[in-house]
Parts: sequence; structure tokens; C-alpha cells
Amino acid sequence: MAIEEMHRRAFSRLAAAVLAGTGASFGGLSPQRVAAQASSFNGIEQRLAAAVETYDAQGNHRTATAADKASAEWLAYEIRQAGAEPSFEPFTVTRIDPISCHLRVSERRIEGVPLFDATFTGAEGIRGTLGLLGDDSDIAVVEIGPLTRLQSDNPVGGALARARRSGHKGIVILTRGGRPGLFLLNAPSFRAPFGPPALQISSTEAEWLMAQARRHAEVELVASVQKVASQAFNVATRVVGSDSSLAPLVVVTPRSGWWQCASERGGGLACWLETIRVLAANKPARDCLFAAFSGHEIGHLGMDAYLMPRADLVKRAHAWIFLGANIGAPRQPNLVEISDASMERWIADALEKEGVAIDQKAEPGSVPRSEAGILHRGGARYVSLVCGSEVFHISADRWPDAIDVTSLAHYVRAFASAALMLAQQRD
Repeated sequence: MAIEEMHRRAFSRLAAAVLAGTGASFGGLSPQRVAAQASSFNGIEQRLAAAVETYDAQGNHRTATAADKASAEWLAYEIRQAGAEPSFEPFTVTRIDPISCHLRVSERRIEGVPLFDATFTGAEGIRGTLGLLGDDSDIAVVEIGPLTRLQSDNPVGGALARARRSGHKGIVILTRGGRPGLFLLNAPSFRAPFGPPALQISSTEAEWLMAQARRHAEVELVASVQKVASQAFNVATRVVGSDSSLAPLVVVTPRSGWWQCASERGGGLACWLETIRVLAANKPARDCLFAAFSGHEIGHLGMDAYLMPRADLVKRAHAWIFLGANIGAPRQPNLVEISDASMERWIADALEKEGVAIDQKAEPGSVPRSEAGILHRGGARYVSLVCGSEVFHISADRWPDAIDVTSLAHYVRAFASAALMLAQQRD
């Protein structure tokens, strides 16, 4: 489908759902709730709604998949519509395609998703007794969570880290998110996988599987995958300033992830596009660099690829704005992570003008998770914003239920106008 057609259909599908209004649903949402959202879709809000809905409709946004490529083409189209010229920056990746991934207990087969930075099995899988971490079983069940994006601790630490370094032949991971379901973990060690084969299973199976573990049931664990040499893309653009001798402003956001990730990634991408639009329309003093990274869920490969030919950019930039997860998720607190007091004042003032309070501030000197941690460790001047989510990393992160367009618009206006202010600074 042409990009223009995808964009046009994004809003027309929403309008049709509202006009129907007779018990049909849109994206699992009642017409009444859809109509409530649509009532405020004017101007910027309509653009944001169309952006998130279009991104959601592309499919599962895992790195180097068809949906990931579709989102790159769509972003390039939107960048041109905003008045800038896009570029694709490719990098190589070994894509993991699950083939047969399941746990079989007696006559029951439970589907799962392998941990992408662990080892895998062949088609025959591994067999043995199911048990608890640290006992003499062959395959251990580990429960972690509930997990949310605003946690300060590392979700792959603790029991899971011990299990991956244990003598068990395999691991069954029961993860709990904000809602029941299959919560998928990122793969920070994607470049250097370690530990036994590990299968992620929906939290809805927890009670039954723990009972099987306590009785040391005989099980079969299969985590069979295909590894495919692939190419992924960062999408980048530059808004040229009037004085290119000034250090650039850099605005970045991830664009890949598990499932459709409408709020996890869609809100940040909508904010990113609107900031390009505002800066392209108002000649800034300094160059403004924008990048949307693939490779987010598999060790931040995209940001590493972006920085490779720009080794000095982390510290040389005037400032970095990192648009993180779940921006615009309904009824959720935010978390601000900053490098210094000047950036804290900048984001506080920007949000206050839009009536948005800062709910949480990271401890001074703490290292952010996600790609913002690379900026912190590299000595950048930065601000990062993330929000909570009830559907983080689960399949229910879908448009329109996962996004409050009015809330997203407040964040977008705050960042776009404040980014322009930074871009106009000459000192």
C-alpha cells in the first residue's frame, strides 16, 4: 500500500468507527470511547492520532522484519511532509525468527517466545524434570515481575540472572506485566548470548506451571529458531541551522519493539515527527539532527550504529532530547531523567506551560535504562522522558486504547516548542 494511502486511511478508519456507533468496536474499544477520543481530534491531535494508528497498523515491529521496514518508509514519507529530507542508515543484524517454541507437559502444549539473548534448542528440544530454581531439576521455572517501565531496578536481574548462570539445562520464564499475558523481555546481551535455552510463557499459566514444578513433572522445552542475515535501518534527517558552526541539537527515539507497541513507541514517534515539523518551519540557529532507531529491543543496535560514524557527537551536541517509552499512555505517571540542573529547568518549564507536572525524577547520577544510558555514560547533556504503561511489552499495547491523544498532544507541544528554544540558543 502506498504511504499516502496508509496515511489517509488512518483517520478515515477512525471516523468510520465513530459514525457507525452501533455496538461495533474499533481496536477492541467501544464506539463511545472512540468517539470520546475523536471529539478532540483537531489540528495537531488529528496528526498525532493518524501517526499512532498508522504505526500500529504496520504490525509487529521487531527489528529487521517487514513491519520494521514499513515503518521506516512511512517515517521517511512523514519527514518529507514535515519539510525535511529523510535518509536511511542501514546496519546489519542477525534476525531471530522463532520456528517452534513451546513447553509440553503431559498432553498439554503451551506456546512461548524464546529469550533472544540466550541459547536455543534444535527442533528436538530438551527433555527432563521441571522444578524450581536451585533444586536438582533439569528445567527451572522462574517468576519475575510485575514489570513496568518506571521501575528503577533492572528487570533482568535477580532470579533470572541467577537462573541463566545456573546448571539447569533450560529455563521457563513467567513474567508479569501490568496486565495478565505474555510480557516479553528485551535482549541486552544480543551480541553475546549466554545461558541455557529460555522460554517466555504467559503469566496466565503461572499457577498451573508452578504446581507442575513442585511435583517435578516431566517436560519438553523447545526453543527452535532460524537465524537470518538481515539489514535494519535507522531513519534520520537534519534541519539545517543558520549557523552550522554551533553545536547541534539532537532529538532521538527508538522505533522498534515487541508487538505493535502503539504507546511504547508510537507516542514517541509522533512527538519526534511533530518536533521535526516545528523546527523545519522555523529556521533554527543551530543544526538539528533527528534519528529514529531500530534495534531497540535487541541490545540498542541502532543507536550504536548511529554513533559509530559520529564518535564525538555524544559530548559535542548542544543537547540531546530522548523521547522514551509510553508517551501519551492514559492515566500514567512520567519519569524525567536529566544530565544537569539546566536540563531539568528546561523540561520542567516546557511541561508546566502545557499543564503537565513531573511525577518522578531520577536520582542524580543514576544511569537511565534504554538508549539514554549510552548518553549518560558518554557524558552527554541530555533529557529523557518515559511514562508508565499498563500494557508495556504485551500484545494489548494497541491503538486506540493504549494512547490518550489529548495527553500526548500536551507532551508534543511542550517538547516541540521547547526544542525550538534550544535550537535558537547561540551560546
